[in-house]
Amino acid sequence: MTRDGDGESGSAASDDPAASDDPAASDDPAADGEFGATDPRRLRRIRRGYDAWARVYDWFARATASVGGVRAACVDALALDPGDTVIEFGCGPGVNLPALRDAVGPSGRVVGVDISPRMLDRAAGLVERRGWENVSLVEADAERPPVAAADGVLATFVTSLFPDPYAVVRRWCDLADTVVLAAFVPEGNRLANAALRAFVALNGRLFDARTDDPLGRLADRTAAARRALDDHTGVRERRRRLLGTIVVEAGRDR
Repeated sequence: MTRDGDGESGSAASDDPAASDDPAASDDPAADGEFGATDPRRLRRIRRGYDAWARVYDWFARATASVGGVRAACVDALALDPGDTVIEFGCGPGVNLPALRDAVGPSGRVVGVDISPRMLDRAAGLVERRGWENVSLVEADAERPPVAAADGVLATFVTSLFPDPYAVVRRWCDLADTVVLAAFVPEGNRLANAALRAFVALNGRLFDARTDDPLGRLADRTAAARRALDDHTGVRERRRRLLGTIVVEAGRDR
C-alpha cells in the first residue's frame, strides 16, 4: 500500500506509479487550467469538516454499508474485470475499498483519493490490516485528478461538494471508460426528503447550502453531474435506492 499527497495544496506529489510514472499519471493541461481555479478556502473548509468527523463517519459508513444495497450497486455498475484499475474519488475511510479490490483482484489496481488526511488515515489502517499491496491512497482534490487513465471511476456522495459538478464529472469521463456516481436526490417521499433536508442543513457549509433552498442546491448539483454523464458517455444506467433519495448513475463508453 502506498500513501501519497500534499496536505496543504490537496494535490498529489508522489512516486507511486498510479500517480506519476505509468500511463495513469496526469499531465493534462486542464489540471492547471480550469481545475486550477479551485477555491483554497472551500478546500480547507471541506478538509476540516471531514477531518473532524473522520472517526464517527468511519463507524457510521461501515455500519450502514449494506443499507439499500447502494454501495454494492455502485461496484456492480462499474463492471470491473480482474486486472483493471479503478479510482475512487472521495474514498473517505475506505468503506468501498474491499469490494473494489475484490472486483479487480490482486493483479488490478485500486487508487483511493481523498482530501481529508484523517479520512485517509482510517483507510490506510484498513489497507495495512488487509495487507493489500495493490491499493494506493492519495491525498488530493478530486477536481484536479492525480491520475489520467483508469478503467473505472467511482464517487459516492461526492459530486454535491463541487461548485461545478459538470466540469468535474466531465473530466472524470475523459480519464475512465466507466464512471459511476451515487448521490442524494430530493425526489423521494416527504419523510425521506425531511431527513435529507436535515442532513443537508447540518452539513450546510460542506455543501455550500446555506440558502433558503438547500435541497434545491443539492438537486441542482446532482442534475449537473448527471448531465455530464449524459453528454460525455455513450451508455447510461440509472437506479433509485432508499425511497428515491439516492440514485446510482453509471456512464460508460462501451
